[in-house]
Amino acid sequence: MLSRTAGIVIPVVGRLSVTRDPGAEFAPGSIVAANHTSLADPAVVIAALHRLGVTPVIMATAGLWRIPLLGRALTREGHIPVHRRDRRAAGALDLAAQALRQGRVVLIYAEGGLPRRKDAREAAPGDFRTGLARLAERTGAPVVPVGQAGSRRVASGGTIKQIAGAVTAPLRRPALHVHVGAPLLLTGDSTVRTAQARTAVTTAWRTAATHLGEGTAPAA
Repeated sequence: MLSRTAGIVIPVVGRLSVTRDPGAEFAPGSIVAANHTSLADPAVVIAALHRLGVTPVIMATAGLWRIPLLGRALTREGHIPVHRRDRRAAGALDLAAQALRQGRVVLIYAEGGLPRRKDAREAAPGDFRTGLARLAERTGAPVVPVGQAGSRRVASGGTIKQIAGAVTAPLRRPALHVHVGAPLLLTGDSTVRTAQARTAVTTAWRTAATHLGEGTAPAA
């Protein structure tokens, strides 16, 4: 349901384009790692994946499950709540590993949160947490790096600005771009694996940002 909804809503909100590297594919049991810049970008990424025929299991902040209708939909479709800074956090990796073993594609945001800046510009992904590297090491799953750009044009800044951005987006229809990189197998210790993943996602993001004329944006 979420994929179908995103596939319908995002083309109304903005002008979404999607590109892929040669060899970019989503084998069963793959981890999709995407950069996180806006409250709008999960819908943008899900819509792009839907266009490519991929319906992911999403690892998302547990707070979304407290929204009545959304929470029930997330549970029904098997998405995974992430309880940050909580003893239950490790359970999210257990559920993700189980989904991967079942051949599902799991979408993870390794930065673990949104940037605090309020402008709408593009910037490279911030530091990655180690959850992605640990999940890849535990399961041997390939990581598909995904870069998205433009979602901050839909929603960024303070609460009022974000609401205004979301309301006016169908009139403005900002350009949105998602780029999918070729899958890779992470190697080395957790630190090295995390760095490999961040580099790959940053490369995919830079390609996406370049499509919007912002590819030279500085790192966060």
